[in-house]
Amino acid sequence: MATDAETEFQSRNAERREKYHEADVVVVGAGIFGCAIAFALANQGRSVILLERWMHEPDRIVGELLQPGGMNALRKLGLEKCLEGIDAVPCYGYHVLYHKEDVVFPYPVVDDDGKVQTDRTAHASSNGLTTTTTTTEKGDTKALLPSRRPEGRSFHHGRFIGQLRKACGAHANITMFETEVMDTIRGEHTETVLGVTTRTTDKETGEKRPDGFFGKLTIIADGYASKFRKEYIGQAPIVRSKFYALELIDCPFTPQGYGHVIIGKAFPVLMYQIGTHETRALIDVPEKLPAASPQNGGVRGYITNVVVPTLPEHVRPCVLTALADGKIPKSMPNSWLPPARQGQHAGVILAGDAYNMRHPLTGGGMTVAFNDAVLLAALLHPDRVAHLDDAAHMRAAMADFHWRRKSLTSIINVLAQALYALFAAQDRQLSALQRGCFRYFQLGITDEPVGMMGGLIRRPLVLAYHFFSVAFLAIWVNGVDVCGGSLLGLWKLPLAILDAILILWKACVVFLPVVWIELR
Repeated sequence: MATDAETEFQSRNAERREKYHEADVVVVGAGIFGCAIAFALANQGRSVILLERWMHEPDRIVGELLQPGGMNALRKLGLEKCLEGIDAVPCYGYHVLYHKEDVVFPYPVVDDDGKVQTDRTAHASSNGLTTTTTTTEKGDTKALLPSRRPEGRSFHHGRFIGQLRKACGAHANITMFETEVMDTIRGEHTETVLGVTTRTTDKETGEKRPDGFFGKLTIIADGYASKFRKEYIGQAPIVRSKFYALELIDCPFTPQGYGHVIIGKAFPVLMYQIGTHETRALIDVPEKLPAASPQNGGVRGYITNVVVPTLPEHVRPCVLTALADGKIPKSMPNSWLPPARQGQHAGVILAGDAYNMRHPLTGGGMTVAFNDAVLLAALLHPDRVAHLDDAAHMRAAMADFHWRRKSLTSIINVLAQALYALFAAQDRQLSALQRGCFRYFQLGITDEPVGMMGGLIRRPLVLAYHFFSVAFLAIWVNGVDVCGGSLLGLWKLPLAILDAILILWKACVVFLPVVWIELR
């Protein structure tokens, strides 16, 4: 319970925010990262102004799947209650459907060091509970108490954002404003960012009036279409495809509670529940895809003629019903934006999608955002950085942030880009790697791969080990296919060896450049 002195201090800070638009921190963007970092810093006693252009519930088709690693970060932030009351659906792992073959793998049980519990065998049930057994010294199996595997959550993005904003709005150290940020404010004799200029709409007259907000630190989290990215990090996202979204009603796709990845003759399709009755379908469509050209009926023609036949028969009617309105489905660009070093611009930090993005195939965006918020808040804690306008301490904190986040984000980012390259294979070598990847999963080697996708494992070398293990398995599978698995096929061995070299080369081309960019 707050003392009288603390209450008076909070009251004075609230007046500064509301009347004079001054605070310790100005956060631009009340989205996933903006709300998380505002709440985290406010919990440290910082005075925070949170700005958002439009406070209505957003209607977006991404940011709907939160991995277990993101759930853990959400709990650390004290925002786990934001998942209540929004019809969020548990997610227990992944189901991959590959040309009518499939494999199901749940999230693994991971210890405090991020290592899979290999000494136990865990059997997942439909509700995420596991029955675990262990082997005694005599070789007998012994039943242990039921445990719960890590779980994710999927939901309507807008409902979740509404809960995050509600939590921020109720915090004594946060004041929220609906206003459009136009530019940053710099000092007359320094390049230090002192705040932002905005335009605020008068709700009675509709007139937009100029406004300004000031803070010792400005955190910009204005999303994938950030207007400040070019100025402060000098990079632009790379976009090679879009996800087109359908909302399916009462779609009978089993197993329930899993994210479905469908790989066939079409580009990858993702499906996961976002409510009791609603299932999201995300259909990847590369830029300038001939099958989606106007002559072939555009995106709707591609979905109808190419995608629907690759789906399970019991799913097709739901997709066709969702297409029946005759509209082009909503879309979002699939962007790749590697992280850049920050700290050279005093007084400002870019974060969230404005700073770092990866292909949404693995659903890692919110997990990265919440973990970034946890880390950044820890590095900016008053015990470490007493004054947020201390340029030297801020540069040191941002240098730590750049490197310390990589144990998690480099895995999620590289995995997203590499898996998309494999799942959207369009040449012989990538197709071989795709087959090898699925065969790898069929062999039951899934715990660490799905643990990395789920944000539970923070060891980048584990990713390298599994990626090249897939590559060598792909070489073996391809060699067996080429040689026919018999002595008579040995005359094709030179072709298999050539294929092996090309497959390994392609694996290096897919993996190593992304790793280099992520780890620099």
